[in-house]
Amino acid sequence: MAIDLCNKSPASLAEGDPGPWAAAGPADPVLLEDLGTEQRDALNFAYRTTLSNVDPRFVAGDPAAWASDFGYALDRVAIRLDNRSNDELREQALKHPDPAMREQALYEYADRDHADAIELLAQAIRDDTDRQVRWDALWAVEKLGGARAVATLQTFLKDPDPEIAEWSRLFISELQTGDPAFDGREGKSTPGRTFDETIFLLIHCDLYVRLDDSNQHWGKFSLAPQGLARVYGQAHACPNVATREKQLVIAKTIEGLHADGSPHVDNYLFRGFTDRTRRDRGNFFFESLVPRPFFKSGRADDPSQGVRQAQIGFARYGTWHLEPRFTVHDEYAIRYVRGRFQGWGHLNLARIAGKPLEEVLTPGNGVLSTLHDPEVGPMTNAFILGTFKGKLNDWDGDGVIDLNSRPVYSTVDGEIDSDQDGIADEPGLTCCDWTARQQLP
Repeated sequence: MAIDLCNKSPASLAEGDPGPWAAAGPADPVLLEDLGTEQRDALNFAYRTTLSNVDPRFVAGDPAAWASDFGYALDRVAIRLDNRSNDELREQALKHPDPAMREQALYEYADRDHADAIELLAQAIRDDTDRQVRWDALWAVEKLGGARAVATLQTFLKDPDPEIAEWSRLFISELQTGDPAFDGREGKSTPGRTFDETIFLLIHCDLYVRLDDSNQHWGKFSLAPQGLARVYGQAHACPNVATREKQLVIAKTIEGLHADGSPHVDNYLFRGFTDRTRRDRGNFFFESLVPRPFFKSGRADDPSQGVRQAQIGFARYGTWHLEPRFTVHDEYAIRYVRGRFQGWGHLNLARIAGKPLEEVLTPGNGVLSTLHDPEVGPMTNAFILGTFKGKLNDWDGDGVIDLNSRPVYSTVDGEIDSDQDGIADEPGLTCCDWTARQQLP
């Protein structure tokens, strides 16, 4: 999560030029004293927590409460596994023919905390032809934070693409108040769907790899949203109003893995608790534990080095924000979700050693793992930690927000449902059966 720490330390604030806040906002900037009590408390806690990972003298009290983040500890010692030069990153961020690789270069450059990172991101947002590169780059600007980030985001508030404009508005509001803000478009539901909402997720993660058994050498990949989706699958959060406070499905699909061109389906049923003491949101902590074939080759659907059935766990936690203007079954719909996640993985270092990133970030070239299996546990060498955001969008360009139009191949219990009729193709099957598929070479 280094990109989220960029420009946040006392040293960087003292040595750099964060820019004046007065020049970053509108004529009537949002002042700290204008915020509500809960907003002030949340922002102050976030500020103290971030500083504590850099200089503990800024935080009083028990270090167990603020200095126990494993990901932050690893980030201070891990070496970068992306060894491209800064010049190569700038070139590829703007000119690589693959939008996912352009985005990956942008995130890697921002993660290195260069002074011109926001400038490079802004150029991509202005000029890139792929709208997801554009809104993911906006997210990277928010991650860098500060007055220059707000000033940059302000320039896209009137973008011709309403999604770019709304993401800009949302990120500005989060930086200034801690809460998101949205535009005034109406919303619509698609009848006959399994889920009340199908929320397209942006996911960014740092993948920390243990390089040897001494625990003294660690490597790191900072995976941008499209690169992560290419390897592990594009995820949708799929809640139903009746059950969303205790369970939901994360439905993932990997394109390009099956030889017949069909999507590789990989669904996860999450359960947990949600705090609903506020009418306009829910704070949640959910966990998933699902049976999965673990491919010892490190590549999904590749049994060349053996397969082991295992129980794979994952955790996600955060907040969803409701939209009073969108109702589903007489309840407010979720307009936006954000949070963090963590889990374990296996990377076959021999498979990726010496290869260009284009050959590393390929479909299925990395598998989730567990420490609680006698065979799989010793092969687990990656700690996965990241953040996610998901917003309802207008996917068909009619000017109306779509609540549940996205194609997801899951029942309410996470079973595969290839025709989206709400009935499982095979009861209990939550991931594509690799034994029934023709294997790619």
